[in-house]
Amino acid sequence: MRIVVVGGTGHIGSRLVTALQDCNQDVVVASPSLGVNTITREGLDEALNGAQVVVDVTNSPTFQDDVALEFFLASGRNLLAAEEAAGVQHHVALSVVGTDRLPESGYFRAKMAQENLIRASHLPYTILRSTPFFEFLTGIVESAADGNVLRLSPAPIQPIAADDVVAALREVAMGRPQNREVEIVGPDRFGLNQIAEQILTANEDGRMVVADPRALYFGAVLHDDTLVPGDHPRFAPTRFEDWLRRYVADALPVAF
Repeated sequence: MRIVVVGGTGHIGSRLVTALQDCNQDVVVASPSLGVNTITREGLDEALNGAQVVVDVTNSPTFQDDVALEFFLASGRNLLAAEEAAGVQHHVALSVVGTDRLPESGYFRAKMAQENLIRASHLPYTILRSTPFFEFLTGIVESAADGNVLRLSPAPIQPIAADDVVAALREVAMGRPQNREVEIVGPDRFGLNQIAEQILTANEDGRMVVADPRALYFGAVLHDDTLVPGDHPRFAPTRFEDWLRRYVADALPVAF
């Protein structure tokens, strides 16, 4: 089976390419650095030639509202049109748990626009909605910094290891289209402020975390149900405490 990974040189895409190749799949890596651009359509038709499955793990170059919306609309329209012309049988897209519950956020409005394009197309599809990756939590936490204080919502979140997302994407890509959204989440639920405290402790960072229900998350106020899954999500195996322990160990200097 020929599978095209669009965004195949990124954090998730590069890992997915390796995981699919390990399963003896015929994988095409598509990204602007390799001459395949979903905005300009450069190299797109050639990359999709003979493909049965396309996995879209691209992301906007910034979280700025207008830029994100323009990116996801232009990229989505061009990619879906090229897939229809190429006879692709399954479109897989990586999205975010809570996308439909964050209309105050310009970035998540853009992600919702991407999902709507997929649902309106004539292609069989599966949208895999994931919670935030462990690996990206530090960036989320740092965005809340105000001097020596970090104000974060106590709203619950179930973050997930990037490798678990990759495993789920591989399974979805090699399976049948489900024509719906599928949610995958980590096994543990924390308040976002609690996650921040654990990360700061692991980094021996003395700044103070303040639980603030009005703190913004990508421009939106969170509620108790915003970032948690609906009924019957898939649970990933990696626990946050185990991942954090490895993260700390990897950061330690090598002993000679």
